Amino acid sequence: MGTNDSTESIYSWCAFCLIARGKDRDAHVLKKDDDLVCFRDIFPAAPHHYLVVPIKHIDNCFSLHVGHITLVEKMVEMGRAVLLDQGVKDMTDIRIGFHQPPYTSVDHLHLHVLAPASQIKENMMFKFLPGTLSYVDESKLRMHLQRIPPRTSDNSI
Repeated sequence: MGTNDSTESIYSWCAFCLIARGKDRDAHVLKKDDDLVCFRDIFPAAPHHYLVVPIKHIDNCFSLHVGHITLVEKMVEMGRAVLLDQGVKDMTDIRIGFHQPPYTSVDHLHLHVLAPASQIKENMMFKFLPGTLSYVDESKLRMHLQRIPPRTSDNSI
């Protein structure tokens, strides 16, 4: 899923595209592969709060369809791996999911990975409640995507 120069310039305004392409020296990148990058959230809501983003720009979870289920699974896999790399022991006390528009702060698909979920800051808890209009758990998103056919003009997969 590489990018070419014209694609890169189109999204030069996107903070997460800059991080994904290594152009933001302040970002604390923890893991990267050919398709994804994981870095620390600059406003952490829990002791471990990381974001996993695709290197290729995708606006948000409303831009996804059935063909993106594997991408979502890879994002979750990377998020879990980073938690383990960072010493998180209790993988039952985690929260992994996406904000949905209009509740997104950056218009680039990003998975929130938080641990321990029991230590999410009280004043931030409302932002990470599964089953609300603003936040969707990754497993619920994958189930939903099974019903969304690919767009004929979509060449993102």
